Amino acid sequence: MPALLAEDLLNEMIPPLKGTDSAGKAARWLDEFHVAQLPVLDQRRYRGLVTEADLADFDDPEKPLSELTLGFADAYVRPDQHFYRVMELAIENKIQLVPVVDERHEYAGVVTIADALAAFGQQPSGGQGGIIVLSMEERDYSLTQISRYVEENNAKIISAIVAQDEVDPYRIRLTIKLNTDNLARITATLERFGYVVTAQFSGTAVANEDEQDRFDALLRYLNV
Repeated sequence: MPALLAEDLLNEMIPPLKGTDSAGKAARWLDEFHVAQLPVLDQRRYRGLVTEADLADFDDPEKPLSELTLGFADAYVRPDQHFYRVMELAIENKIQLVPVVDERHEYAGVVTIADALAAFGQQPSGGQGGIIVLSMEERDYSLTQISRYVEENNAKIISAIVAQDEVDPYRIRLTIKLNTDNLARITATLERFGYVVTAQFSGTAVANEDEQDRFDALLRYLNV
């Protein structure tokens, strides 16, 4: 399987903000697109990410974002960087999306941690245990029920993380870490009960040290 690069995973659904946009618009867009951060541009150049915490300090919704000191100005990847680097930056900075910026520092788009996780699940690698990414409507989410289906196949959920689906506001993505890398029967059971498995990772293949380090970082992320 060819390596997936950041430019292969750009999320077209999440727009950037401009410095001339107001704090009120930024707050509306964070809510509308169900994200905790959004990139802010000066012309086409990336300035940083605006967060919900940043906007909490803005008492005037009409103030432009150019008056705000932004964080995460250095939290970006180049288009030709491996998607592993996207995951590493998201984990290191505890952010939901990572901007992609070219060599002229012009903005190309963003990659979300959910998309990077899904890409990770499609890659052959190593490690103990397995990871499954599920998509479902919010009303169908029950970790107790999902745990029961998993335990019926002689496995256990070690940790889980829930994220809003960036495309469909009525759906969520659930990433579960399991104590087994034998996922075939578990995914078949989950799909039989209507859950959509969007990605899975089984640690049965031999990985090199670099891949193992990144897999371990992902597991630490899921344990947060």
